[in-house]
Amino acid sequence: MNKKNNIFICPLEWGLGHAGRMVPVAKKLRDMGNNIFIGAGEKHLAFFRNEVPGITYINFAGFSPWYSRFLPQYLVLLFQTPLLLYHIILEHNRIKKIIQEYSIDIIISDNRFGLWNKSVKTVYVTHMPLIPLPKAFHFLEFIGVIVHRAIIRKYSLCFIPDLPGEMNISGRLSHNVILPGNTRFIGILSRFTDLKATVNENPVSFKHNTVILSGPEPQRKILEQKLTDTLKDKEPPTVILGGNPEKPPGMARLSNIICFNHLPSSAMKEVIAGSESLIGRAGYSTIMELISLNCCALLIPTPGQTEQEYLADNLAKKGWFTIISQKNISSDLCLIPKESKWSKEIIIQSKELLDKALKEMSEEQQDK
Repeated sequence: MNKKNNIFICPLEWGLGHAGRMVPVAKKLRDMGNNIFIGAGEKHLAFFRNEVPGITYINFAGFSPWYSRFLPQYLVLLFQTPLLLYHIILEHNRIKKIIQEYSIDIIISDNRFGLWNKSVKTVYVTHMPLIPLPKAFHFLEFIGVIVHRAIIRKYSLCFIPDLPGEMNISGRLSHNVILPGNTRFIGILSRFTDLKATVNENPVSFKHNTVILSGPEPQRKILEQKLTDTLKDKEPPTVILGGNPEKPPGMARLSNIICFNHLPSSAMKEVIAGSESLIGRAGYSTIMELISLNCCALLIPTPGQTEQEYLADNLAKKGWFTIISQKNISSDLCLIPKESKWSKEIIIQSKELLDKALKEMSEEQQDK
């Protein structure tokens, strides 16, 4: 008989993307009979309470960087490196107490560097062993690869949410990079996978376009304002999904713009499925969710965020998505049909890879 493991899942708190991609992992592990514990700050815990109810939630807030309206994000993050290092040490020490208090057997850390521990099985999740830098500084990327590789080796396993072959999303961020032997590709992760949408939960029953907002402030609000100004007088109406689970889930309307602070995944899936076209950031989790729904979109990378700029450009070259820079948004914004342009085999392989990785993780823990 398989042992039930106490599994602590802890996502990075730079937006809801990392939390969103941990939802299918948490649900799968729960369905396998394990006891699931979620560690996050209040905003993310509010999200998990809606998405994965009935499990244990632990207040375990992580490092939340500030962002600039003007400076590139990579530069702002560089200035905050000492504070990040302080938080890594802090949560590395705090995780020891959580392991003892809740008898944790396995830790799954989505991009939180300090959650490795030699006394339990630890899994590190990342989609970019290579952290992209601006073109002028590409020659320095090897330093980040070496540092990241050292972090990955602290963990028992490293899960990369992507496919290992040519049909991949992350491109050079995780491919053509020398990876440690404990690395496993686990396919794309999406909270919409295997989620049955309910018609009764659809808050929008008319023809519409959809904007999926994500990412940190102040750029999130800047994009919302630009798109509102551009689309408020256009037909069909535009639905803006705010992704703010800590706020009341009410609806607001301005001309032809309908705004929701937050929708549960089933209702969100209905809104997206019923859209004529879609607009979103080029965040990795947003891209995975769109692919899981077989929906193409117009991607708008967050200015100065080199990861999103690379992902959007790489996927546009594949013909999977269309891109536009935030500064080029104007009244003649051209929306595109949401029909997908990739093989559905990506979904089938993703399910197989995730099942295999979680089985390996659980079996190794039981053998420990």
